[in-house]
Amino acid sequence: MRTAVLVAVMALVTMLLRFLPFIVFRKKVPGYVVYLGEVLPPAIIGMLVIYCLKDVDLLSGSHGIPEMIAAACVVALQAWKRNSLLSILAGTAVYMLLVQAAF
Repeated sequence: MRTAVLVAVMALVTMLLRFLPFIVFRKKVPGYVVYLGEVLPPAIIGMLVIYCLKDVDLLSGSHGIPEMIAAACVVALQAWKRNSLLSILAGTAVYMLLVQAAF
């Protein structure tokens, strides 16, 4: 019973957080929210790229070759297919294949 109540409360809070912007901004979305919606996705992707490549040591080991090949794969697939999920999954698969088999 306790587990069911916890799940119900978590579901309610999740739904409330998802619906809250539509309730609050019912009539007109403020300009700063539109601005943040435009600039945050590229900024977040840039931060993720920096975070993923921050520990790559170009002077030792594989010299960052698997990381650069995987990153190039992601960029090429994104430019070609415009599908973020496909690009990220393929880049991860290429990286893991290179690290496990080639480097």
